[in-house]
Amino acid sequence: MIQILDSTLREGEQTPGVYFSPKTKLVIAQFLDRIGIDIIEVGNPAVDTEIALAINQIANAGLKAKIGAHSLCKIDSVQKALDCDVDFLGIFFSVSPQRLYRDYNICLERAIDKIVEVISYARTQKSDLLIRYTPEDTVRSPIENVIAAAKAAVQAGANIISIADTTGYTNPFHPQRSIYFYVKTVKEELGKEGLYPQIEVHCHNDKGLALANVLDAYRAGADIIDVAVMGLGERAGIVDLAELLINLIDMDEEGNFWQLNYLKDLYDFVSEQSHISIPPHQAVTGKYAFTHYAGVHVKAVAKDERLYQSLNPQILGIKSSVALGMQSGCAAVELAIKQIGREDLARNKDLITKILKEIKEISKRGTPIDIEKELPEIIERCTIKQLMTKMISG
Repeated sequence: MIQILDSTLREGEQTPGVYFSPKTKLVIAQFLDRIGIDIIEVGNPAVDTEIALAINQIANAGLKAKIGAHSLCKIDSVQKALDCDVDFLGIFFSVSPQRLYRDYNICLERAIDKIVEVISYARTQKSDLLIRYTPEDTVRSPIENVIAAAKAAVQAGANIISIADTTGYTNPFHPQRSIYFYVKTVKEELGKEGLYPQIEVHCHNDKGLALANVLDAYRAGADIIDVAVMGLGERAGIVDLAELLINLIDMDEEGNFWQLNYLKDLYDFVSEQSHISIPPHQAVTGKYAFTHYAGVHVKAVAKDERLYQSLNPQILGIKSSVALGMQSGCAAVELAIKQIGREDLARNKDLITKILKEIKEISKRGTPIDIEKELPEIIERCTIKQLMTKMISG
């Protein structure tokens, strides 16, 4: 069964300008726990004492999810994470020649010694700790370096090897650059040594392929997938939580055990706290994700929503809606009138026609029409015009 690691509180806070207070982080963690997230990665305590405080508070909040910290491959950094009472520890260290020689000025052998030393230390400090080792920028590193480091890390006590697409380099349609290739290769090569760690994937969205890549990893047998609310993270961010869950459910109907009805409140809260708006056309969580507009669409969904909808919004605890504007037809007006409780007007075809005409004129301003606030005013104006016409003609 696939596990989900949410990194909104760690990777997400690496979005420029985003800051979550410890209190805010606890609320987000509680939402994630209600949804059924397996691992919540809260941050790197070595960055700031406030992050350490947040990790500790969440780790002791009685949540079902495992609570994790991120750490440099240094013993003092690992100790700061362990002091926060975490269940999960992520240690990262690159094994690409460019980073080894230009950044660290060490060889692969020395890097592996360092990885083994730090993981061994963490393992001796807490026997039941879940330890993840990440060869940073995995997919642009020589595969033989990745395998060597991963093998040593598992033998030293790591439970999880994370395949990190740190720069959004992978492509599901390129044989040697697909995350499928890396997941399969790492699994097979470690299996030859009798080593069977869980395989995690962390995919960035630099080229807009993060979701496609993690689904490719799922197909290859990955055990854990990293996500963030709203896809927050460095540069273009990582995989969006809601989009992944919806696709996993769609691929495996038996796996629908997540409580998706909490997603809307979670996304609204994170959007408010991060000061980043959710794009209205965002899949699953956007304002217009289940809104129908064009006349042909609305007329069809009025009979059966499945005619223009492949997702059932009810699993998210929301309903479909209609929009009014230049593209609308009479069916949309009738549905909107019923939506605001004016079913009594739905059979007045002449009034419906007048309302539609005014809606089309108003829509030329280039902003959406608010059904709850503006439609009653439009109805009142059109009703008065209709009465005046009758009086004059009478």
